[in-house]
Amino acid sequence: MQEIKVLKGWVAPWETLHQRLDGAVEMAELVEAEPDSSLEAELGREADELASKLAEFELQAMLQGPDDGRDALLTIHPGAGGTESQDWAEMLMRMYVRWAERHGFDVAILDLLPGEEAGIKSVSIQIKGEYAYGYLKAEKGVHRLVRISPYDSQARRHTSFASVFVYPDIDDTIEIDLREEDIRMDVFRASGAGGQHVNKTSSAVRLTHEPTGVVVSCQQERSQGKNRATAMKMLRAALYQRKLEEQEVARAAVEATKTDNSFGSQIRSYVFQPYTMVNDHRTEVKVGDVQRVMDGDLDQFIQAYLKRFGGKAA
Repeated sequence: MQEIKVLKGWVAPWETLHQRLDGAVEMAELVEAEPDSSLEAELGREADELASKLAEFELQAMLQGPDDGRDALLTIHPGAGGTESQDWAEMLMRMYVRWAERHGFDVAILDLLPGEEAGIKSVSIQIKGEYAYGYLKAEKGVHRLVRISPYDSQARRHTSFASVFVYPDIDDTIEIDLREEDIRMDVFRASGAGGQHVNKTSSAVRLTHEPTGVVVSCQQERSQGKNRATAMKMLRAALYQRKLEEQEVARAAVEATKTDNSFGSQIRSYVFQPYTMVNDHRTEVKVGDVQRVMDGDLDQFIQAYLKRFGGKAA
């Protein structure tokens, strides 16, 4: 049934486009035979809409990876720099949440560790929607911020980094060698707002896959059991992504798709001062309105990435 749904997702838009194009051709022939200003205006609007829909379909055609149609699990970690980098990580979290909301995707904060003064130390976000992973894989890498820090009493310009990792949210049909004896579970009290429940129960769960060292945690639910179930799903996704990367390294002898957390090679820079500019270093797409980008307007960066790299991994 899932395969049928995917195939319908390709056939239905194509048939709709084909029918609209046939209608536009007939309208153009009618205008040519009997000129009419109102009909010409309607034809112009239809041509613009068709061009837009065709561009969307072309973009979808680039999302043919085995996991592109899945939901996404996105994690953000600040680099060195204390409060400034942690604040930048929180700004990125808001940016991706706003992007997801713009597309009508469902967003759930699975785990969030706040900073001591401001910002966050880490966050894991589940984004559910058609082709969420296919789009968001373009965001995997190190993001660089340049601004005058609000936390610097001397108003000096600071450079901060944060890493973004994106995994496909896999389901139980994917076979992953995950044995209970290899998993260590730690429980702790949920952080952040939550009333009396937060202070009295240790419902948050942290799972460590000891053979690989992969660590995931979840504190979204009040039930320890539900948090463990979600954390297991996150662990399966992380191990699945790790397996894909190992296969890619073995096959092509290239670097794994997961960007190293050393912050040595950023994919995008966000400059707030002395001028405003967001520059994607992979596609050379530049946008001067940095506030619009931080408000979730990422589509031009994602589209440029997909057009350049197609279905390849980030």
